[in-house]
Amino acid sequence: MQLTTTQYQAIGKGGPFAVVSVPKPTPGHNEVSIRMEAVALNPLDWKKLYFGAMVESWPTVLGIDGAGIVEAVGEGITRYKTGDEVFSLFGHETKAASFQEVAVVPEHYVAKKPGNISFEEAASLPICYCTAGSAIYYGLQIPLPFLPDGTTSGPQPKSILVLGGSSGVGASAIQILRLALPSATILTTSSSKHHVYLESLGATQAFDQKSPSLIEDIKSATPEGKGVEMILDAVASSASQKDIFDTLSADGPKEYSEVFTGTPTLVPDGVKRHVVYGRKLFETPGGQNVMTALADLVRKGDYKIPIQVKNVGSGFEAIGPGLEELKAGVSATKLVVTI
Repeated sequence: MQLTTTQYQAIGKGGPFAVVSVPKPTPGHNEVSIRMEAVALNPLDWKKLYFGAMVESWPTVLGIDGAGIVEAVGEGITRYKTGDEVFSLFGHETKAASFQEVAVVPEHYVAKKPGNISFEEAASLPICYCTAGSAIYYGLQIPLPFLPDGTTSGPQPKSILVLGGSSGVGASAIQILRLALPSATILTTSSSKHHVYLESLGATQAFDQKSPSLIEDIKSATPEGKGVEMILDAVASSASQKDIFDTLSADGPKEYSEVFTGTPTLVPDGVKRHVVYGRKLFETPGGQNVMTALADLVRKGDYKIPIQVKNVGSGFEAIGPGLEELKAGVSATKLVVTI
């Protein structure tokens, strides 16, 4: 039996990376051990690497998204067995991070991979879906009707604006909002080349984020032209576009849900600001079902891969250059690596 496993360790702040052999972790109670087949790269990964964000000590292992095959299960696990194809959100601590050969995560982070998507596509899903769901449920208090045992009562706004619709979180939020609010006016901003696609995901209308008439155009598209009731900001757009709050209806609830990015933002008086993180979604009523609900939606075709998936290479050595590409900037694209 193999007693060691391989980690792609960041040796220190700013790098370099090293491929290191370590003892193979054993799953504990209600934990699942996953042999990685594919990982996705996220902005949090390069922010950890270059700024040390959320890193307690070096060396460390990064990676918060991935998919693979169940290697072993701990005591209390009945939902999964060795050999199952799964995808998962991964953790911040070394044994639970995804940039390694075998990782161990809590059972509720895991779901069986739908047969209609690849390991690479599955790896691209978890954190964007969880962050969008958290922004909707915690930031705007809108219930998620597809979540078993979840809250069923809450606000039902008639209009909402998603800033950064072509980001992974933004495109996820559009789909979740359409499931939660079938008849609402869901507006979004992005580059014009993404408009048709975002409308196919469920947006009522998409607007050019750089248009000089953006504020007026958004308000004109809302019921009675009064403006939107709520804003979900997936990419800290308000930091550079401070007049975006003028799209809010003067007599509406003025709710603003902001995905935490580390970018400082200022919110006008009278606007209710809620800063959200992806993992908080597991704390909702029904939170233990967050990932399995996602798998069901994908399996049924009710939730699409939010943005283009680009494979930047195979093997651990492709991760470092992939993070450099991500840091330099990509548009409407999720970078993944086949392990």
